[in-house]
Amino acid sequence: MEKDLLRVSIRQGAIFVPDEILPDNTITQPTLQLVSLLRSIGYAVSEPLLHVLNGMAPTQQAEVLDVVNEVMGVGLNWAPLVKGWQVPTGESFIDHIITFVANYFGDEVQMNGTRLPCGHLIPDGTFPLERYNGCPFCGTPFQTSTEIYRGQGSKLKTLTLWRRDDVEKCMENLLASPVALDATQADSLKLLLKHLPLPQNVEIGIKETLVLAVDALLELGKEAETCMLFSSPTDVLRYLWYKHTGQLQLVEPRVLISNARYAHAHIFALLDRSQQGAEQKRTQLKLKYNRTWCRRVATWLNTLPMAPEKACEAMHAKRQMWVRMIRALRLSEYAKRDGFDRLRELMDRFYRQDYDVWQGRVNKARLARKPLETLSLLSQRPGIFARSLFSNMLWFGPDAVLESFEKLLQSADGEKLPLRLLFTLGMYADTWFDANILRVVKPLGGNTKSIPPSPLLRLYTPAQRDDMKRRVRKLYTDALRRLFAKQHPTPITQHPTIYIDPQLDHIPLAIGDRSSTIQDASSALQGTRFEVEGDAVRLFMQWGKGMPAQHLDMDLSCRIIYDNRVEDCAYYNLSPAGARHSGDIRAIPDQIGTAEYVELDLPTLEKNRARYVSFSSNAYSTGNLSVNLVVGWMSSASPMTVSDETGVAYDPSTVQHQVRINESNLAKGLVFGVLEVAKREIIWLEIPFGGQTIQTLNIETVQAYLNRLAAKTTIGEVLRMKAEVQQLQMVENADEADEAYTMEWAKDTAAVSRLLMGPS
Repeated sequence: MEKDLLRVSIRQGAIFVPDEILPDNTITQPTLQLVSLLRSIGYAVSEPLLHVLNGMAPTQQAEVLDVVNEVMGVGLNWAPLVKGWQVPTGESFIDHIITFVANYFGDEVQMNGTRLPCGHLIPDGTFPLERYNGCPFCGTPFQTSTEIYRGQGSKLKTLTLWRRDDVEKCMENLLASPVALDATQADSLKLLLKHLPLPQNVEIGIKETLVLAVDALLELGKEAETCMLFSSPTDVLRYLWYKHTGQLQLVEPRVLISNARYAHAHIFALLDRSQQGAEQKRTQLKLKYNRTWCRRVATWLNTLPMAPEKACEAMHAKRQMWVRMIRALRLSEYAKRDGFDRLRELMDRFYRQDYDVWQGRVNKARLARKPLETLSLLSQRPGIFARSLFSNMLWFGPDAVLESFEKLLQSADGEKLPLRLLFTLGMYADTWFDANILRVVKPLGGNTKSIPPSPLLRLYTPAQRDDMKRRVRKLYTDALRRLFAKQHPTPITQHPTIYIDPQLDHIPLAIGDRSSTIQDASSALQGTRFEVEGDAVRLFMQWGKGMPAQHLDMDLSCRIIYDNRVEDCAYYNLSPAGARHSGDIRAIPDQIGTAEYVELDLPTLEKNRARYVSFSSNAYSTGNLSVNLVVGWMSSASPMTVSDETGVAYDPSTVQHQVRINESNLAKGLVFGVLEVAKREIIWLEIPFGGQTIQTLNIETVQAYLNRLAAKTTIGEVLRMKAEVQQLQMVENADEADEAYTMEWAKDTAAVSRLLMGPS
């Protein structure tokens, strides 16, 4: 069995079993043991899966268990700094000052105390050392524990059966997805492409997805097939940059260097490594290619179907990056060789700048306030017209712009416009045209930030702005109705039926959410709400897996937001009202990592009238968040135990949601959830931000992000429109419906996008 396929299936709430393993109705003892162990960490199995598990050899069953245990962190160190940390240790800032004096002025003060393995002297009367697993002064752990709690969860996640067809369907959905894949989907696609051939009948929907397909073909030695996938020089540049930096987007070198400088800064000047970090990143970004790569890229550019003049225009937007690539790849040299005539013309035009830049003409006409010329040019590029629609409505007035855009939508060129862009317009119109609401944006390669409304909104009255919202919403609803009208259903009966899970009314469509974390245990769309089952929510963070022992300080924190104040639960404030922190660990043991926890007491938070609690993880050490760092939260109707001997508080059966930081992460801080105290619901979201501690988090940015999620169209709303247009009858039972849209279906986010968005 392939572990990669198992990992992908677990993310979709299933277990992959090869087709050659047949079901067996006789329950064996190893099967009973496997089911029992899975149940203890929060998983149940469906009946079809149970029968197939019976047909597996015990060694194969053990492999399934190993992968599930790896996903849930079984076998790692889950001991925090403090034993029985729900009871405060009573440590204070004064204890740290006294310990600092004892260690750095020891010869002068001559204090009595205990010398710990890390070398620090803990003076008598300061920290209660019997309560700690390590040094309370420097945060170095001495004791570890791979023991965990089991079976405290009040809900089990059911695993279904996946066969070869299911895996292939998943890969096809990912390849054809008309919206950009998030980090989980991209990672799943990379794993699938290692074991499955690239399907010939699937059109790749997004350029970033094409990069992964090209990489898979090159790994398999099918270089000739890659030439057919590239349609523009930008595709080639995107792939080269992905291989060099791991970024699927074209994040420019200056941005990566700036990020590295910021990530290696420190609030203490003696620990600041910003210049070294920037210089190291600058060195990493230097380009060097061997002859094999030079000839490969020269062949790609030489066989592009795009005319050289158009190719030069596409290259112009990233001209500086292309100049560096051309030199490193010796493309000018290859352009002189026989058989590279198209490359020769491309290089000649590019260096002489003998080409017209369409965007330059648009900018010139726009600044000259020539609406007819500007709109005529924009109609030639429907995608850019859609992306600039709002700003042009304010610049030229809504009537002329919307009239031109509506005419475009009804033309043949308008049918090529990706529906995802219209969805984006419809979902963000309410906040974009509101002169009193901050908007949240995430620049390419940067952190999430809030920006003020456009100053041009002041030129229009509230009634005019409301009319703009209404007209934009009508654009995308009409387009969606046209899409569903074209998708004539093939009814099984004379009156086709549809089932829509009510929970889908609360899950927004994943458009424009470029999640950079990997969800190994389950997949959920940003904005998904999780109901708190008991009176406590336990946050957890585990980092350092597979790394040697070293100083690596990651911080788990939360910010409690009241009507007129905020309060943090972090390393500098371990026991605010309604929260408890397990202690600040600043070093990791060898290979098995370490953990921190924060427990929230909902009755206390409700009594104190807290509104929100935001969950965050920060890299206090220089650099970004640690690779393979896992954060999430636990919830259970029954109380969750904390060990008095080790402080371990982790039980995989109680985990509601968890995410993992991957190699492409550029963030130093991450908000991974917000608890609405009054509703007792946790909203899963992902807000990367800068700064070493939660104190740098801007609450206005969190609120703006929540407003953005609230403005999004939900999956349920779109499906109800589909039912109305196609005259499908709503039923209350999924088993009775010709088309059933359940929460299980929604787990495959690529399938959701492909169904609802139509072809791109």
